[in-house]
Amino acid sequence: MTHDETAPTRRPGSIALPALMGAVAGAALGASRGAVAIAVAAVAGAVALAVTDLVARARQRPGQIPALWSRIVASVALAAPLGWLLGLAVHRPPVVGLIVGAVVGLLGLRPQKVLLGPVVGLAVGWAPAAGWPGVPAALVAAVTVLAYRCLSALIFRDPQVSLLAEQVDPERLPFVVPLTAKTRYVGTGYVRELAATVGGHYTPDAPDVGIVSSLDELAGPGFDPTAVHPLVREFYEHTTRFSLDIVPRWRAWVRPGYLLYRNLVARPLGQANVPMNQRETLRGVRSRIDTISTDPDGLISRRGWIRSFADTDEPIYVGIYTTYRHEDRGYVSVGFPLPQASFTATLAPSNRPDGGLALASVGTTDQPGHYLTVVDEPTGRLTAAAVHGFRERLDVYLEQGELRAEHAFWLFGFPFLVLEYVLRRKPVR
Repeated sequence: MTHDETAPTRRPGSIALPALMGAVAGAALGASRGAVAIAVAAVAGAVALAVTDLVARARQRPGQIPALWSRIVASVALAAPLGWLLGLAVHRPPVVGLIVGAVVGLLGLRPQKVLLGPVVGLAVGWAPAAGWPGVPAALVAAVTVLAYRCLSALIFRDPQVSLLAEQVDPERLPFVVPLTAKTRYVGTGYVRELAATVGGHYTPDAPDVGIVSSLDELAGPGFDPTAVHPLVREFYEHTTRFSLDIVPRWRAWVRPGYLLYRNLVARPLGQANVPMNQRETLRGVRSRIDTISTDPDGLISRRGWIRSFADTDEPIYVGIYTTYRHEDRGYVSVGFPLPQASFTATLAPSNRPDGGLALASVGTTDQPGHYLTVVDEPTGRLTAAAVHGFRERLDVYLEQGELRAEHAFWLFGFPFLVLEYVLRRKPVR
């Protein structure tokens, strides 16, 4: 983890929010016992959460996230009012436990955690049913979250996210593409808006350009550009010469979660809106590269590969492609702009025995991986976290004389999506 000692000292956070959370949680837990009990529980909850927050902040070192125990306390406080609301409509503790367990399990993302949540919720909901039929729904929800978070901490010890750097200059993180969206919507016009911000020359749908300028920039141990088949090289260096036919292969277990994410996040955001099935791709996929040049000689400084549905121009994917070298090795970094943040996939190249090229987010060095970065707009400093468990690999190769690509994704070791491409030359105009 990197921390810039010259960065401004963080101000202690206000205790108003945790105190309010505690008061609401206490009121929810005491709701079934009358006005006096509600008031006493609210005061007790406010004091407990405020003290928890103060102690956690006092023990928190620069560059660290709050301690696990304090995060568990906060999540339990959030669960209590949720349980109280559920109790207004559902009067059976097992059902309340099941719903709350399912929600907190989904938030855990890891498939094992998704399954663990409902199991814990049912167990907590059934346990007091015989001896305490009128157990408050808020208590069932709070205990469900407490039990789930404690079990998860014991079973899943590897961190899902780790803080890498706090308030550092971009030069300290060469594997990050720190380009953000200025609004809540990214969309297909992002590169044009970026060009206006940086003051560069914008070329929409640039002719005869690639997602990299030259594969030679990636040379190093484990990758020899001269061993790559000429057609594969041409695809990377002249991507716009090719059309893409895509077939998405989603695993069944991830479909419900992705459908929820797509409608609530991806479409409103205008980013990472992958088709659900081949029927959607029959609408047609438009692929283009918009470029920005800030160099007097016209050299391209930014390459934005944009894919969208051909009939509506609804964005599927907006990625900013860059290359860099570190310790005599070349890497490809793809930045996905987000509001005031970015998600970066840094990929290491390797040769395939058939003349193809593989780009993977894991390798023999510490550079490849996935990184979520928040940009402090006034200073340009970065705070970055590594997203463990997410992994991807892109293979471009020839099969029976036809250029193909396979883009595979894993989440905590479980494969969840493969995008299969057939790459064909466009007719020469």
